[in-house]
Amino acid sequence: MQTSFISSVTEEHVQRAAAILNDGGLVAFPTETVYGLGALATNETAVKKIFAAKGRPSDNPLIIHIADFSEVTRYAREIPPIAERLAEEFWGGPLTMIFKKQPSVPDAVTAGLDTVAIRLPSHPIAYRLIKAAGSGIAAPSANTSGRPSPTTAADVLADMEGKIEMILDGGTSEHGVESTVLDLTSSTPRILRPGAVSLEMLLPFLPDCTYASANHCDKPACPGMKYTHYAPDAKVFAVKTLSVLDVNRLTENDPDAGILALSVEESGYRAAHLLSAGKTAADYAACLFSYLREADRRGIRTLYAVLPSPDGIGTAVINRLTKAAGGDIL
Repeated sequence: MQTSFISSVTEEHVQRAAAILNDGGLVAFPTETVYGLGALATNETAVKKIFAAKGRPSDNPLIIHIADFSEVTRYAREIPPIAERLAEEFWGGPLTMIFKKQPSVPDAVTAGLDTVAIRLPSHPIAYRLIKAAGSGIAAPSANTSGRPSPTTAADVLADMEGKIEMILDGGTSEHGVESTVLDLTSSTPRILRPGAVSLEMLLPFLPDCTYASANHCDKPACPGMKYTHYAPDAKVFAVKTLSVLDVNRLTENDPDAGILALSVEESGYRAAHLLSAGKTAADYAACLFSYLREADRRGIRTLYAVLPSPDGIGTAVINRLTKAAGGDIL
């Protein structure tokens, strides 16, 4: 299969991409979080192609991307009143809400669960593509399963060339980590996956909102709950409590070691490869996946990723790095 790479997206390109989706094909497209790999949500055969292209386990559910809140009822039922208020505040944007699903939603989208995950992205190309397709688009991140999520179209091409019909280039993703996933089907609203919409931002609307208690489960209700994710070829260690001096001792005289941290040089870190994650947790999130891919391009064999503070989007960075490290925390 030849993959069309569209670097300057016009309305004609969007219409071509929509036609591919309606013909049962796959299109990678930009969102404000990461790039998505999309199929029509109502076409179960096409949705199954996503799993084949990514090498993704079939029990890992997908998110349906829509273009207007009124479309929620097409895919979901038992929608609580607070959902519309949350949509007014955070859609389009990096918030996914989980509802009870409509029977018409293919099991391939929901991994056989009775729930469905829905969000409305803010990226203009994503919005135009959903509108042109005339249907919700089921889409996980457009990368090989388990690898760092793509934040540029070039990242998508590296993983998906020859596996999908088209890639739409919309520049570098704004937030750099996947959406917050909020479960509204339980008695207490729960964040199943942290993202740019933080717990602190949700509490004014959902005072009893909390994080899900477990990182893994037999039947995950959203992407990213069960399997190791976001991992480069390099061995990643998430650094939580070690001092700068302790980390420097680990990297001393190791030409294949790297350190990823906020203000890495100013903080006194020393290694053959220093990767600065910027000054803030939002900076860290925006560059995280690109640096995990950069680690492999540099030939880094061991990467020590220093965790940011556990608040705001920093919680999302910690979540992704902990998974990339396979739970190895220092």
